[in-house]
Amino acid sequence: MKKYKWLMLFLSIFITNSSIANDRMLLVAYDVIRDFYKQYIDYYSDSHQVTIGQSFGGASKQAIAVQNGLPADIVTLNQQNDVDLLIKKGWVSPNWQQHYPNNAVPFYTITVLLVRKGNPKKISDWQDLARSDVKVIFANPKTSGNGRYAYLSLLGFAHYRYADALAQQRYLQKILKNVPLFDAGARAATITFTQREIGDVLVVPENEAALAKQALGDDKFEIIYPSYSARADVFVAEVEKNTARHHNSEQVKSFISSLWQAPAQQIAAQNYFRPTHKAVLQQYQSRFPTVQTFNVNQLFGNWEAINKQHFADGGLFDQLYLGEPK
Repeated sequence: MKKYKWLMLFLSIFITNSSIANDRMLLVAYDVIRDFYKQYIDYYSDSHQVTIGQSFGGASKQAIAVQNGLPADIVTLNQQNDVDLLIKKGWVSPNWQQHYPNNAVPFYTITVLLVRKGNPKKISDWQDLARSDVKVIFANPKTSGNGRYAYLSLLGFAHYRYADALAQQRYLQKILKNVPLFDAGARAATITFTQREIGDVLVVPENEAALAKQALGDDKFEIIYPSYSARADVFVAEVEKNTARHHNSEQVKSFISSLWQAPAQQIAAQNYFRPTHKAVLQQYQSRFPTVQTFNVNQLFGNWEAINKQHFADGGLFDQLYLGEPK
């Protein structure tokens, strides 16, 4: 937590001064949603007397930072387990999902494949990532929520294709042998693939892939939509322990509620998040090809079970990446 020390000190002074706290708030979020929030917060701030600080990073690291004292008023995370961590420590209300529509999910994304223009390795679906001539890049699933969704998309496809558990594990092991390095978060993995030019395919959220393609040029990259992919919801919660101390709960609730309104949903769609607002989704339908998706919790159990089996030290991910499964 050393790297957060000065940030936490500064933000504590910035937010908790009682004379200014009610018109200031801090948003803490996972890394690849930063483009949406920077654009939307500029829009929102133009019509509201509020100053919104922003902190972005790997999802689990952000949740741990809040748990350890980063004075967030709002968290935006892509794994319910990270919000549950804050519930256990008393930072977030146990019924946080009942406060907003759609179980506090304003929009969502799916996991896709980003390849170089022309698709030189002729990658069409998940099975191609197990070929010995393909180098695969995705974020570390032990530190990144998007990394976990990448791994679970691969595992979901393995379950879909192979009936035998050992065959599923062998398939995953082949892919993990093709990963030259793991970055801590999805944004860092995108930089590794697009700017450092490492790897043949990037496993990444749709919004991150589309924005990278848009920013770096349609002549450099293209998106491959897999046949079967994990749906990754965007969860938003008020950190009530902090908003009570900062005297800004009303302003925080107003900001969070606005995420379901058309302006926020349109900006989300412009940043390639799939909106839950039906009219906005219809307006931007051409951006979002139909993909068969699955809910990771329905397929693999709750996040506590998933993390224990796959991502805890010595779990299946470590076993497959470092050697033979037990």
